[in-house]
Amino acid sequence: MTQTLAALLLAHILADFLFQSNWMVANKQHPRGLAAHGAVVLGLNLICLGSIAPALLWLTGMHLGIDLVKSSSARKGPVAFLVDQGAHLASLGALAVLEPGLWAQGLWAGIPALPALMALVAGLVATTQGGGYLVAILMRPWAAVAPEGLPNGGRLIGLLERALIYLLILTGQPAGIGFLIAAKSILRFSETKDDRRISEYVI
Repeated sequence: MTQTLAALLLAHILADFLFQSNWMVANKQHPRGLAAHGAVVLGLNLICLGSIAPALLWLTGMHLGIDLVKSSSARKGPVAFLVDQGAHLASLGALAVLEPGLWAQGLWAGIPALPALMALVAGLVATTQGGGYLVAILMRPWAAVAPEGLPNGGRLIGLLERALIYLLILTGQPAGIGFLIAAKSILRFSETKDDRRISEYVI
């Protein structure tokens, strides 16, 4: 069951955070946008499991249904994001419990180390890409006071920081996160010391 869950989790994380375009997000309530995202979800599940199973059609339908509910809701904040992802994870868990043999039936069943690698990759993408999306939602009310910088510079720095934090936790060095925060604060000190709003935004 855990191997099946790892493959399903990787497919979901890739479909929602790497292969979902801005056009798909903007057109979730239109058939073309929904169908395009559904094709990505189904295709990635087929690839990650290495097998064709009717249950994957059910999972794709559940995924699109959850997305439709979210896109139709007036709530767009961090709670809505977490509830949406929680519903997706619940559907993945349900399928892994009901169809635990999906992995064993697939092409990759003979590679015992692959599920663990899939889980690690899923964690990395969720931390860097998903974490970035959540931070953007949280900081949206204060976007007007964000300090100017290089185009996409802040986004790239954020990705690298979250990847480093993920690596530090995996290697059992969580104390290194404190040094990372301290170093960032020192580097930003000169531009934040005279403006309390920018200082609080950076923190």
